Amino acid sequence: MEADSGPSGLEAQVDALMDGLRADLERLAAIPSVAFPGYPAEPVQEAHDLLVALLREAGVPTIERIDLPDTAPVIYGEIPPPHPDAPTVLLYGHYDVQPAGDESLWLSPPFEPTPVAGVPGALRARGIADDKSNLIAHLGMLRLYGGRPPVGIKLVFEGQEEYGSPFDDHPPTDPARFACDAMVIADLGNLRPGTPTLTTGLRGACEVVVEVRTLAEARHSGEFGGAAPDALLVLLRALATLHDEHGDVAVPGLRRDPWEGTTYTEEEFRDLASVREGLPLIGTGSLGERLWSGPAVTVIGLDAPAVAGAASAVVPYARAKLNLRFHPLQDAKEARDALVEHLRAQRPFGIPLAVTPGDTGPGFEARTGGPAYRAALTALEEAWGTQASYVATGGSIPLVNGLSRAAPDAEVLLFGAQDGMCNLHAPNERVLLSELRNTVVAMAVFVREYAAGFRPPPPDAAAAPGGVR
Repeated sequence: MEADSGPSGLEAQVDALMDGLRADLERLAAIPSVAFPGYPAEPVQEAHDLLVALLREAGVPTIERIDLPDTAPVIYGEIPPPHPDAPTVLLYGHYDVQPAGDESLWLSPPFEPTPVAGVPGALRARGIADDKSNLIAHLGMLRLYGGRPPVGIKLVFEGQEEYGSPFDDHPPTDPARFACDAMVIADLGNLRPGTPTLTTGLRGACEVVVEVRTLAEARHSGEFGGAAPDALLVLLRALATLHDEHGDVAVPGLRRDPWEGTTYTEEEFRDLASVREGLPLIGTGSLGERLWSGPAVTVIGLDAPAVAGAASAVVPYARAKLNLRFHPLQDAKEARDALVEHLRAQRPFGIPLAVTPGDTGPGFEARTGGPAYRAALTALEEAWGTQASYVATGGSIPLVNGLSRAAPDAEVLLFGAQDGMCNLHAPNERVLLSELRNTVVAMAVFVREYAAGFRPPPPDAAAAPGGVR
C-alpha cells in the first residue's frame, strides 16, 4: 500500500488497517513474555519470533538478532533510505512485560486480551499498553507505507527492558549500527486520553540502603527500654530528616526547578494515585515540579519486626531501602552522593548509620525545536486534532541514554499509544484502540513531514559522530 499524502486519505488508510493491527496486538499480548528471573524463557522467545514474522510481512528487508550475555534477544531491523538525502529514523520499543502480580486483582486473566466493559474500544491485558501497543504502532506505520516509508528506518525492539539488561550500555559500543538523525522512543504515551503528548524529560533514579545495628540481640523492652538504643527508633528518626514539615525533600544538593509544561489536575492525580479521600497530597509547588522537575525520596523497603508476633523487646537491627528520583539534568552520581552524605551526617541519639549506595540511572532531557520536533508537533496535532502538550515523567528508560550517546546529534522524541490512565505495571492494564489508531496516524505523518522538511548536513559534517551521512 502506498500512503495517501492527504490527511483524510491517510487516516482512512489507517482505519482500514485497524482490524489487522488489533488482531496482531491481541496475539502479541496473549504471550506472557515476562523476562524476570524465575520465569520461563520460552514465551519471551515466542514474542520475539512473532514480531520478526510481522516485520518481515511488513516489508522490512534486513532483520538481525543481537545477543548479549544475560539478556533476551534484541530485534534489529533496517529499511534503507529511499534516496541519499533522506533522514534515518530509529524506532524503539520492547516486547517484554511486567509480571502480572496478584492475579486475583485482575478482572480477567492477565494474558487473555479482553474488552473492558463500559469502555468502548478498550482492551485489558498485561503489557498490552506497556509496551506492545507501541510495537504495533510502529508496525502500523510500516504497513501503511508498504515497507517503503519516506525515511530510512532502524528498528530496535528490546526483550528485557522491564527487568533491566546489559543492552542499556551496548549502543555506544557500536555507534554505526545505531546512527540516525532522529529516534522515536515509544515506551510511553499521552498524559490523558485524547491529549497528544511529547515527553521531554525523564527523571534519574538511584537506590540507597541505610541500616542501624545497636545491640548484639533483642532485649526485654520492660527491663532495657528507655536506655538501650533502639535501632528502629534511630532509623525512623534519620528517615524523618529526608523531608520538611510540608513533605518537600530536605536533602541539600538535589536540584529542583519550576515546571513550565502541562501536568495532571489534582483530581486526576488523586484518582491515578488512589489517594484515600480526605487526605492531603505531600509537598508544595505544582504537581509537575513535585513529580518531574524536583526530587522525590521514597522508602521502598523496611526490615523491622512484623507487628504480627512482635515481642516486647528493644529492636537491635533495622534497615531501609530508599529510592531517589532526581531532576533530568542533574548528574546521577552527584544526586546519589547528596543523599548518601545527608544520611551519613545524621547521628540520631548520637548513633551513626551505615549507608550503602546502590544502582544509579541517569535522567534525560531532550533537545526541542529541531526539524524532527517540528514534524512531531504537526503529526500529533493532525492525529488528535489538538496541539500537543509537553510533559516529563518520573519513570526512567535507561536505554535512552545509551542510544543518545551512540547518536549524540539525533533528536529524541518520546511519544506513543499508552496514556496516563492505562494502569501500566498495575492490575487491569488496558489500552484504548483510539489511542493506538491515532499513534499510527501520528507516526505516518511524522515520517512524511520529517522527510519533507529535512535538510542534510553540509559536507564538512560528514564525519560528525552519531549522524547518518
